[in-house]
This record gives sequence, C-alpha cells and structure tokens, in this order.
Amino acid sequence: MDMTETHQCVLAAVADGLPFSPSPYADIGRQVGVDEETVIAMLSDMLESGTIKRLGLVARHRELGYRANAMVVWDVADELVDAVGQRMGAVDFVTLCYRRTRRPPDWPYNLFSMIHGRDRATVLAQVDELTRLPGLTDVPRSVLFSSRRFKQRGARYARPPVPA
Repeated sequence: MDMTETHQCVLAAVADGLPFSPSPYADIGRQVGVDEETVIAMLSDMLESGTIKRLGLVARHRELGYRANAMVVWDVADELVDAVGQRMGAVDFVTLCYRRTRRPPDWPYNLFSMIHGRDRATVLAQVDELTRLPGLTDVPRSVLFSSRRFKQRGARYARPPVPA
C-alpha cells in the first residue's frame, strides 16, 4: 500500500488513541484536513492491506477497578502449545495469550496468558478454571500478579510529516 502524507497524519492522530467524543473520526478528519468518511476509509484500507494489524482500545485497567492483574505462565508440551493457546485465547476472561521461547534452566514457561480481575480471589478462580481446559490439567504454571504499572499505551506507527 502506498502511504501518503495524509495516511501518515491519520496514523499519527490515532497513536494516542481516538478522541473521546461522539464523532472521533470526524475530529481526526478536521485535525488532518479530510472528512470523516476519508479517515474511516483510510484506516479500513490500512487494516485490510496489513499496513496496520489492528485498531483498538487501550484500557487503563486500574482506573476501571481491575486491581488484580496477573500474567499466568505455563509450561505446556511443545507439541500441544499451539492448540492449548488457541483454546485459552478463546476464553472470555483471558485478555492476552501468546507463546514465548523457554529460557532453561531458570524459565521453563512457553505460554503466557493475562487475566484482569477486580480481586485476587476472582483471578485465582479463573486460573483454576483454565486448568480444566484440555491440555492444561497438571501443567506446571506460575501466577505473577502485577504490583506496579510502568507504561500503558497503544502502538506508535508513524510521526506526522514535517511540512516543507
């Protein structure tokens, strides 16, 4: 896809999130000098072409009352990890699920899942629910609760072009 200066301006405008308004795409359009329909079409084209993978919301969980946030790490057999990850990722309360390379001997885990809850007891009950999924019974795991948030924002795709 050919990225025009206007595409770059639209990407830069959504980098910090959509404006909190009834017409965020119209607001972006006014900012970059195009109409709302053009902004929507440009973002749709960029998603369809794979130029950007997704456009979504970055929720600040603590402000929404979710104070028990846990990364659950699993030591799943390599031949099962893709299927288990697909099943786990389809569970409503799992907000993120991905595979990583093990780092033996200190880090045996290869599947990571994030759960956000209002309290630790709820999150731990959800972890127990996950262990009943096929392929996770008796799988070694560790539940790592967040104690501090360092940064939370969306991806940065582009900087606005500098006018000549």
